[in-house]
Amino acid sequence: MIEPRLPADEKARLEALHALQILDSSPEERFDRLTRMAKRMFGVPISLVSLVDADRQWFKSKQGLDASETPRNISFCGHAILGDDIFDIPNALNDKRFHDNPLVTEAPHIRFYAGCPVRSASGYKLGTICLIDDQPRELTDEDRLLLKDLAMMVEQEIMSVQLATLDELTALNNRRGFMSLAGHLFANCVRNEQAVSLLFFDLNKFKPINDKYGHSEGDRALGVFADILRNSFRQSDVVSRLGGDEFVAFLSDANLREAKSALKRVEQQVSDYNKLNVSEWKLEFSVGHVSAMPQPGDSVEQLLEKADKEMYRNKKSRDKYNHH
Repeated sequence: MIEPRLPADEKARLEALHALQILDSSPEERFDRLTRMAKRMFGVPISLVSLVDADRQWFKSKQGLDASETPRNISFCGHAILGDDIFDIPNALNDKRFHDNPLVTEAPHIRFYAGCPVRSASGYKLGTICLIDDQPRELTDEDRLLLKDLAMMVEQEIMSVQLATLDELTALNNRRGFMSLAGHLFANCVRNEQAVSLLFFDLNKFKPINDKYGHSEGDRALGVFADILRNSFRQSDVVSRLGGDEFVAFLSDANLREAKSALKRVEQQVSDYNKLNVSEWKLEFSVGHVSAMPQPGDSVEQLLEKADKEMYRNKKSRDKYNHH
């Protein structure tokens, strides 16, 4: 057996996959419809939408298979994401890469495999839509076109999952995306007894920017601040625009000290931007901050409320960077 090698862009590819927050999510009819169509159109016993994670392939949708994931090192899809075109194996027993693969020698006894890579909006190959049969077979040219069409439909569904939780202007998570992701991380921190921190930001003097310089300048200010937040926090933190000029960052497994150092990075970048920015307006913000050791029964909503109140206190006291 020959294990699939890692793609050259593996680190960025995994970041794109994890950013979707789609792994281990519940089954969805929009994807199941496509695997049912694939199974019926091609007359195969198994069809899957498979996402290739760091050390496993996980099935977002599956027809004809009980397993929800298999190790990446024995996966056919791990090979399929290395190329741009359909990866097909007419008979796995005749292929030195697969003839002794456990998925071939044991259930589901793969003989025929065809997988078309499925890409993220930014072009990274996240996984495949694939067809599996326990009998050898060949793809026709028409089959290939059909499978590519299905892959494109999977990509569109992935994109719509992403858009439903993204803020259009800044491409940060919106409130819905934030509550879903932060809730997931919060529950992990409760389970593992890890500290959490939440920073609630509000832009000061935002209305005057809109009123005096127009909405496009207001949008630019929001975009600049979103980029600063994106660059100031860790990949694992959830940074979101809740709406209007309100932003929030949720830090899992992060205590007061770590939250403060992230805030210092924000302050530094805002200050650097204001020095370089030639327009008349300056970026200013108020922030409220909460760090806690969450207990069972606590929630992200409670943290948000506390941080929101503190942000307003700080805004009122006119001391932008006052935080405990």
